[in-house]
Amino acid sequence: MSLPKPVMRGLLGKRLRFHLPIAFALSLATAVAFKYSVTEPRKRAYAEFYKDYDAMKEFNAMREAGVFESCRPSGE
Repeated sequence: MSLPKPVMRGLLGKRLRFHLPIAFALSLATAVAFKYSVTEPRKRAYAEFYKDYDAMKEFNAMREAGVFESCRPSGE
């Protein structure tokens, strides 16, 4: 009793027809999941932060704290 020879002709094409759609579907699902679980909440957080952000108020607070070497606080 001997083992049958493996079929090698067309093996790559046969495997690709099976694995390529699965890989494409998984990558698409991962991209959609990343978009809605990471990027959308991040965009909302940035929009919420910058909705009432005052750059001059922040600058003056850092200047008063002595963060900048080229700017002196207004009291000196």
